[in-house]
Amino acid sequence: MFKLKHLVVLFCFFAGIYSVFPQFGFSHEVGIIAGPVAYQSDYGERKDWDTNKGNTGIGVGVIHYLNFSYRADCNCYTTDTYFNDHFKLRNEVSYIKTTLNHFGPESEKTSEEARKLRLMQGEASNLSIGTQLEWFPLSIRDFSAGAYKIAPYASLGGQFTYYNPSAKTTYGDGDINNQDNIFYEFQNGGFSNDSGTTWSVVASVGTRYKLTILSDLLVDLRWQYFFSNWTDGLNHDNIQDKANDWLVFLNVGYVYYLD
Repeated sequence: MFKLKHLVVLFCFFAGIYSVFPQFGFSHEVGIIAGPVAYQSDYGERKDWDTNKGNTGIGVGVIHYLNFSYRADCNCYTTDTYFNDHFKLRNEVSYIKTTLNHFGPESEKTSEEARKLRLMQGEASNLSIGTQLEWFPLSIRDFSAGAYKIAPYASLGGQFTYYNPSAKTTYGDGDINNQDNIFYEFQNGGFSNDSGTTWSVVASVGTRYKLTILSDLLVDLRWQYFFSNWTDGLNHDNIQDKANDWLVFLNVGYVYYLD
């Protein structure tokens, strides 16, 4: 479970943003996002269609932007440079929860080991905090003024993640900590329900749609790669599952301009 200390970290993160950056005159935008998540982990087999469509969940988040093209302290545009007119800094807190099952040919066999796979189910819960730099090929000023309705972008950044995996089984006596109840490759250190932290790299492509002068809709397709293979609670030597955990997050959101 996520604890009070994690909420304190989130509060300090956003409080720090609002206390530090206003002195530079940057304007602010805030918003919310939500959408489906496809989680690629040690559950199921990689590149298997049933795994890709079955191990999906939901993600939600709160986002904050620093808009360099406009100054909040004087209600005026900033110096007309390429950076100011084509980049925004996106700060974000997001929560993702995904149910995980063992799909694929291995779990479809009739052996007892295959039954152990089928009867095991996991859950990945991640709370992430991070920053991305978004690049808009079109002018941010022109878009803000309503010169066009759509503004595509691409972004790259990093996030710090607190992960809290959970697994259960209905095989045997239902005790997930009983080695005899889990698939042989997860025995002897290949399975853990312990929480932890890790870093991740985030890349996305998306677009904004201008609703009003002070509000936008956005659609964003994100790829997030974790620097850990334990975010789902599994880590074993099968050649099919050597890569670290990663996910794809398709989110839609609403953004409001504060200044």
